[in-house]
Amino acid sequence: MIDLRNVEKTYYSNAGDIHALKKTNLHINAGEIFGIIGLSGAGKSTLIRCINMLEVPTGGQVFVDGQELTAMNNQELRKARQNIGMIFQHFNLLASRTVYDNIAFPLEIQGISQSEIKKRVQPLLELVQLQDRGDYYPSQLSGGQKQRVGIARALASDPKVLLCDEATSALDPQTTKSILDLLKDINKRLNLTIVMITHQMEVVKEVCDRVAVIENGEIIEEGSMIDVFTDPQKPTTKDFVKSINNVELPALLQSSSISAVYTEGSKLIVRLSFIGNSAGDPIVSGMVKKFDVDINIIYGNIDSLKDIPFGTLVIEISGSAAGIKNALQYLHEQQLKVEVIGYVS
Repeated sequence: MIDLRNVEKTYYSNAGDIHALKKTNLHINAGEIFGIIGLSGAGKSTLIRCINMLEVPTGGQVFVDGQELTAMNNQELRKARQNIGMIFQHFNLLASRTVYDNIAFPLEIQGISQSEIKKRVQPLLELVQLQDRGDYYPSQLSGGQKQRVGIARALASDPKVLLCDEATSALDPQTTKSILDLLKDINKRLNLTIVMITHQMEVVKEVCDRVAVIENGEIIEEGSMIDVFTDPQKPTTKDFVKSINNVELPALLQSSSISAVYTEGSKLIVRLSFIGNSAGDPIVSGMVKKFDVDINIIYGNIDSLKDIPFGTLVIEISGSAAGIKNALQYLHEQQLKVEVIGYVS
């Protein structure tokens, strides 16, 4: 649905040029929810605004639904943008218009008749669960309700792509969850391609199918949400994941007392990651029964990645050298990720 090919964006000034995007290549499939995560100033908002050409790239090509937006004139671009909806962090609603009129606004600009507008707006009010708020003004709405109006307005033109620029960062956690649930529902019902810009890893793990991490104008890591979350490669990605799944070892185990070599009486420290069905398997108890070892659980956590169970466990295995070796081999044979931290006395 979306292809970015060597897209660059440079802001020129006398104080010095700012390279906001550097030869960015990205492929986003139809019907998926794609997350772009990065710190403030990383270039993520510039990237999403290049997709609908609110920011004209300095170089490269932008394709949406097979059409090259970077090759279009202004009239062609206005028509192509009807297939791209956008919602914003601060809602951008017109204070003098009711909820109904805010949703109808982009259709009025297109010259669509009032009867046709009514046919489109009423179902959208129901979709975002604001059917009893059509005559309200933005000042009478909560933050979550305002964002629902923004979503309905973005869907008014029946777009194929929905761009979300920090759409939940101004909302409280409970409201954020309700908006994310709504976006997941819209994605399934309408088979809508959704691109989410965020600095919140909670958002990524809740709704995204795939994710890209951007830093200093460059995509530094990209993959399925589960792969990026469970096996981050870059320091920035690891920091994002750590903010959600804090599995830092206790200070005692981070010291120089950890060794890579077994000595008599040593205990092996292992970090386990469970994904999917294996998160519910009795692997640790099975290991105790099969081998002559004792297990001490140092840390444990279970969560979900877009409805897929995901757990992390840090354990201490004690016993004979042979028992520990066999137990470790058993863990490697299971459907989970095994990270050996080392031995402690």
